[in-house]
Amino acid sequence: MSFFNHHSLNLPAAVLAGGLAGIVSGLVKLGWENVLPPRTEERDATNPPQTLLQQFGVPEKLTHATYHYSGHALPWVSYVMHFGFSTTFAVLYQVLGEKIPAIKKDAGTWFGLTIWVAFHLGIMPAMGTVPSIKDQPKTEHISEALGHVAWMVTNDLVGDEIYRRLVAKSRQ
Repeated sequence: MSFFNHHSLNLPAAVLAGGLAGIVSGLVKLGWENVLPPRTEERDATNPPQTLLQQFGVPEKLTHATYHYSGHALPWVSYVMHFGFSTTFAVLYQVLGEKIPAIKKDAGTWFGLTIWVAFHLGIMPAMGTVPSIKDQPKTEHISEALGHVAWMVTNDLVGDEIYRRLVAKSRQ
């Protein structure tokens, strides 16, 4: 077995499949966080996407902007960041995974854990967006690690199925 997959990549199909998978997996990750919240209510008062934007100079008035649905004030800016991250990495996973199958080992479990380590244990603590590793509660590590696995396995399943269908349709 070769490290690289030598079949031709249908890039438009991979991008569309990854984008759609990223939306679905973003919903899965939001649901996951409702069952196992990664942060305390106090730390969620300004969540990591809001903190990151504020670090780049976006005013709090915008980062905390909400829309209302069914009596709830929902943070639309956080959702834009959440789904932007989810779809970006789902597209990257789908495109790279078609050319380098090792990326998709164990249905994306290792890719998801790698993203968690890179961002939640490396980049965001280094930037001061979230506390240092030792100052994050164990419950946050558990929720985020398992949530990233569920997120990426969803990307793998949904993205692969959509890609397979799009490629089959393009051959008809």
